[in-house]
Amino acid sequence: MQILTLGVNHQTAPVSIREKIAFQAETLGRALLDFAGRRPVKEAAILSTCNRTELYCNIDEPAQALDWLASYHHLAVNDLKPYLYSLPQDQAVRHAFRVASGLDSMMLGEAQILGQMKQAVRTAEQAGTLGALLHKLFQHTFSVAKEVRTTTDIGSSSVSMAAAAVRLAEQIFATVRGQSVLFIGAGEMIELCAAHFAAHHPKRITVANRTLERANLLAHRFQGVSITLQELPEHLAAHDIIITSTASPLPILGKGMLERAAKARKHRPVFIVDLAVPRDVEAEAGMLDDIFLYTVDDLAGVVQDGVGSRQAAAEEANAIIENNVDHFMHWLEVRSVVPTIRAIRDHADRFRRHELAHAQRRLANGEDPQQVLEKMSRALTNKLLHVPSHALNHVTGDEREALEAWLCRLYQIRRE
Repeated sequence: MQILTLGVNHQTAPVSIREKIAFQAETLGRALLDFAGRRPVKEAAILSTCNRTELYCNIDEPAQALDWLASYHHLAVNDLKPYLYSLPQDQAVRHAFRVASGLDSMMLGEAQILGQMKQAVRTAEQAGTLGALLHKLFQHTFSVAKEVRTTTDIGSSSVSMAAAAVRLAEQIFATVRGQSVLFIGAGEMIELCAAHFAAHHPKRITVANRTLERANLLAHRFQGVSITLQELPEHLAAHDIIITSTASPLPILGKGMLERAAKARKHRPVFIVDLAVPRDVEAEAGMLDDIFLYTVDDLAGVVQDGVGSRQAAAEEANAIIENNVDHFMHWLEVRSVVPTIRAIRDHADRFRRHELAHAQRRLANGEDPQQVLEKMSRALTNKLLHVPSHALNHVTGDEREALEAWLCRLYQIRRE
């Protein structure tokens, strides 16, 4: 029984690597079944966000997790190894607690990751790859995250990626007010970004999405208009700010499309934040004049504001986490001896059933019940104590002394 966390995050791998091993929401269930179908894998869950891809598993052979991750994404193991962390047992538990509590995020204290982790658990449950061990780990994880949030100020002054995108835009434009903003996608991240940008009263908001129905719903909330992804080429030039975050496995905005939009804008700058992993915008587009392209990794410097005020809270949170790691590992250790306890009880129960059957036959033959009970109790006592007594009589020296001390402890006997 081995808890293992294997993965990459914004600290260990650039977005160019993270996008290669990202999992799409619609195929995550099939990926889990493929992973858990391997013989050494007993349970599995996958957390895949713009900042991290992590496998949480109960596995006998940890190396199999790396082999599977590489082969699933058609990559060489050696190409991934420099960026990966592999965390066994208590390290995996501590990491899960830190991630859910926002201590391992690009934005220290951000809360969105907890919802993403809960969704990863729901997906694993639906796929049937979440067993008793990982279920216990994640339930404890969510409890720890709740305690951290309610007893510390880790979330105070937290800067979200949406807020960071606004700050970055204001480094290109004096203000968002008066600018035309295009949002590509209609998921949770785009919804958060739309709320932040709308608060600064841009001139116009447009939402582009694969399905027009979802685009309509989001656009209506912020008094904007909606278009389909197919309409993007004819609308790009009309927008000063573009925020994109979709689940597309391939880029949506290519260099050529943006080059044509830049020409139509006559050198007016275009600010683009690509929050998607894999990326929605071809990296080469960032080399174009008047195109200011930023990825999720570029937001790291922006979110440092206010981090100092959360450091003290982070120390408090770490203390809570360490205490809970100890509790969970104790539960895990106790769980590991359950088979031994069960075997001991089964062994004793066989004696009980044998002596009970023997006593019932005596009673059926008309023997005195009091004598039958007396004989049964003596016989059962002798059988239960035969093994420790025999062991104690056949050891010598220090071994006998140690065994005697353990037996006294087990049977709560005080030696004179």
